[in-house]
Amino acid sequence: MLIKDFEKLTIDAFTEEKLQFVKDKDEYGFTTMGSDEIKRVGYCTNLTIETAGEAARQKVDLLITHHDAWEWMTGMKEEALDILRKNDITHFFIHLPLDDAVFGNNTTILGKLGFRVVEKFANDDGMYCGRVGELDIPIEFKELAIKLEILLEEPVKVWKNNDRLVKRIGVVTGAGFSTTNIEEAVNLDCDVYLTGEKILYTVQYAMFRGINLIIGSHTFTEIFGLESLAELISERYPKLEIIRISEEHVE
Repeated sequence: MLIKDFEKLTIDAFTEEKLQFVKDKDEYGFTTMGSDEIKRVGYCTNLTIETAGEAARQKVDLLITHHDAWEWMTGMKEEALDILRKNDITHFFIHLPLDDAVFGNNTTILGKLGFRVVEKFANDDGMYCGRVGELDIPIEFKELAIKLEILLEEPVKVWKNNDRLVKRIGVVTGAGFSTTNIEEAVNLDCDVYLTGEKILYTVQYAMFRGINLIIGSHTFTEIFGLESLAELISERYPKLEIIRISEEHVE
């Protein structure tokens, strides 16, 4: 696969119309360019010094992440990109479009938990960062939390704010701490709200509105959209070697 082939695949997967919503907003794109030919692809949620180093050790030609390295972590992005450049690795990140995509973070995690997607919410400039999932047979809140811990391979934080069985769940994996998103989930008759980020008023507002709350890590609630994207790449280019770059459970 050549870089131009990957660019075309990206436009096909996310649609040019959707990408136009976030054009010039630093929500996707290349940050380093290596060799034009790609034989080995790696993916992970975050670009960090550690994941850049692991990509170099794994000798990938293209590293795909959900998050670019954070600009406000002074010096970290420069060092991570320096590692990639020295090892001739192309880096591409895809942020908001992956949250919105039909195969993205929220839809994929819902599918893995056994929910079917029935609604979109959390609109951000025409991109919907949240999804509502529904079960045919409701389950206990505790059972859902256990299923999520098994899926994420890490503990989750839970706040039980009602005694209802879980039939509907609202999910905003990233930047989901907003009370506005919780209010939308309540108005959409969700029994549970799941996100990968919280602050104090996330917890307080969920308690106030009586909606059960589950918090997983930002990193591991958002890996599943990348897995789905990797599957799309593999289907089109079956000879490519695609690997998941390991990240630590630090949150």
